[in-house]
Amino acid sequence: MDAFFASVELLRYPQLKGLPVVIGGGRRKEDDVLERLREAYPERDWSGDTLDRIPVDFFPRLAGYTGRGVATTATYAARQFGVGSAMGLMKAAKLCPQAILLPVDFDEVRRMSRLFKSTIADIAPLVEDRGVDEVYIDFTHVPGGQREGGRVLARLIQKSIFQATGLTCSIGVAPNKLIAKMASEFNKPNGISIVHEDDLEDKIWPLPCRKINGVGPKADEKLQGHGIRTIGELAARERAWLVEHFGKSYGHWLFDVSRGRDERPVVTESEPVSMSRETTFERDLHAVRDRTELGAVFTRLCEQVAADLQRKGYAGKTIGIKLRYDNFQSVTRDTTIDSFTADAAAIRRHAGLCLKRVDLSRRIRLLGVRVSKLVKPGTDATLRGHYSEILPKTPREKATDVHTDLLFPELD
Repeated sequence: MDAFFASVELLRYPQLKGLPVVIGGGRRKEDDVLERLREAYPERDWSGDTLDRIPVDFFPRLAGYTGRGVATTATYAARQFGVGSAMGLMKAAKLCPQAILLPVDFDEVRRMSRLFKSTIADIAPLVEDRGVDEVYIDFTHVPGGQREGGRVLARLIQKSIFQATGLTCSIGVAPNKLIAKMASEFNKPNGISIVHEDDLEDKIWPLPCRKINGVGPKADEKLQGHGIRTIGELAARERAWLVEHFGKSYGHWLFDVSRGRDERPVVTESEPVSMSRETTFERDLHAVRDRTELGAVFTRLCEQVAADLQRKGYAGKTIGIKLRYDNFQSVTRDTTIDSFTADAAAIRRHAGLCLKRVDLSRRIRLLGVRVSKLVKPGTDATLRGHYSEILPKTPREKATDVHTDLLFPELD
């Protein structure tokens, strides 16, 4: 999907189309927007149906932004100034101070995500979900899927998504997932790119290695240290050389992907490995001096992970934490318990014990909670182990419920 989070907001605020807009920094609350509108323009009647009439100068700008927020996405008008996804908003403010800043409406984004995916599935049922705004589609056995190298079906999918959602998407069609992913970026927004096997040298090899999904900043830095900047230069290296310098597994993988090889099928169903929640604080918090605030956040994260597990029908038995200190050093700790659980109080209790194994004398920038080794209750895996059901609480248990424990007992 094209600038998905931003595009969802532009449906609500069409007056911002063509302007630099950055999404991020917080969760959207429509009532807050309406309240500010009524204060600024009391003579007008404001409701959720009149948001398209909000004057452009009413929206907040990035100029002068201070805080730890991160850009979820940006419109293409903002990207021309160098603003991109996962960029700190303070940096984005320096690059494009005139950009409008809007918070994220996760509920609407999820609704639109479900809608565009169901629209695709009605046309081409073999769909692999790759997150909120991206999918892989297998055209192989779809009627008409091979016409014009897949372009006809791609156009149909684009048209159907636009009719259902009002949003545009870009599609890459290729023999495998590796190249299709790259091709989907060639003609954004609202583009279609077809890459055949014999197009590798002309269309793929001139690209920088970072365009390969799986080559991160560190690997790219190491490749550049060896004079390898493009995929074509990577493809010129021998397999043995890559294995020697990048290890057996990653070296073999680099050799294959540089030649456009990818045998991964489109997977329509997959089990999650873990579920986690984390948050970055607006200011660094100290476990002692900010004990109440930090403890409340910790408890909320445990409740959110538990709710995610319960909603999706999973339980886990490895519970862990993640901390990032004010110097950006990150640490993780986890523990494996005897029984599978999806209970917030149990997650909070065992995650709290993990906190005893880290340095809490330093200021904390980020805090996260994770549950892994997941199973679905009632399956063979849980029958072999133990499953701790979430039972109704007695009055005595309610007195010590996770909701009332907002401090860090780990420090006592």
